[in-house]
Amino acid sequence: MANSHSHKIYRTTSELPSEWENLAKQNIFLSKAYLEVLEVSAPSNMLCLFVGIFEHQQLIGIAITQFLDLNQLQSYGERDQCIKTKIRNFIFKKFSSHVLFIGNNMLTGQNAFVFSNEIPTEKSLTLLHQSIIAVKSEIETHSKSIHLTSIKDFDEKQIKYFNLPEYTSNYIFSTQPNMTFDIPKNWDSELDYLDALTKKYRDQYKRARKKLVGIEKRKMKLEEIRSNEETIYELYNHVAHKAPFNTFFLAKNHFQVLKEKLKDNFLFYGYFENDRLIGFNTLIKNGKTLDTYFLGYDDTVQKEKMLYLNMLYDMIGYGITKKFDKIIFGRTALEIKSSVGAKPQKMYGLIEHKNRFINSKMSTLFPFLEPEMIWKERNPFK
Repeated sequence: MANSHSHKIYRTTSELPSEWENLAKQNIFLSKAYLEVLEVSAPSNMLCLFVGIFEHQQLIGIAITQFLDLNQLQSYGERDQCIKTKIRNFIFKKFSSHVLFIGNNMLTGQNAFVFSNEIPTEKSLTLLHQSIIAVKSEIETHSKSIHLTSIKDFDEKQIKYFNLPEYTSNYIFSTQPNMTFDIPKNWDSELDYLDALTKKYRDQYKRARKKLVGIEKRKMKLEEIRSNEETIYELYNHVAHKAPFNTFFLAKNHFQVLKEKLKDNFLFYGYFENDRLIGFNTLIKNGKTLDTYFLGYDDTVQKEKMLYLNMLYDMIGYGITKKFDKIIFGRTALEIKSSVGAKPQKMYGLIEHKNRFINSKMSTLFPFLEPEMIWKERNPFK
């Protein structure tokens, strides 16, 4: 296999081979346009490397990797200050601060790689493993040791394909579920969604919508995103710092660059009170799937206006009217997303520590690295 196969590592999108888009058209998060966003406005503690995998000089696979230096973060998250959190932060700083992700740590789902349909899955994962070794060597050559390597995110069917000799030293873990919303084909408007809710959740919907009186929602163009950059970043930062754990913080110009590169495939909605921006949410169109992206809000207004809940309803409404098949809500705020109809999809990943002894104890250590979230699933439908 080695003789007929090769790989190349790219640090810039200008180096990518012309055939890259032929494979990337399956997933916008592997497209050159999206990778340009990462190249220009990745988090300051993140290095992105792109991988092309070749068979007899023909591109048959592409992948994205992200190296994160967690030592550059001032905070991993300020919401939880319990002893378990302090132990986790200590472990990260001392033994696991340099992390290589095969995939995209800014998203949920399998956005790590794509291979040509002609390549058998087992063969593609063997070739992927070879390229991971090369990426690690490339990074460590530039004086950065890698403590942890993780490949993410896979559903129950996908993770079984990794039952190969190359991956036996990896610990298979499961994190918070990915909250997904499947849109019935026969729904045409938000009214169809409302009709499908039980009385309790229909009342919740109506109560939330009444609270939104006085708030103007509008789609913001590039110029408006640019002129509101400081406020947008403040609103984003407020939400990000309240998360239980962070491995990065977005660059200030991130949303502006996304709009420049993805154009109509990136949607930015601002919520205004008396012409003052008090919140925003973002969506990315990925074929027939709608991915929710980052959001932000003023916490004092959010509670009074039920702003976050209203944003979820707005995203669902958009997905229905624009005839998407599915909405990816990600793995935060699980209970409230469940209350609007999103269902948990169990996700898996692989993780390996450079130190063999630490790696052998990964099943004990991992619960500290990724604390379990206790939540109650809701079912709002009749």
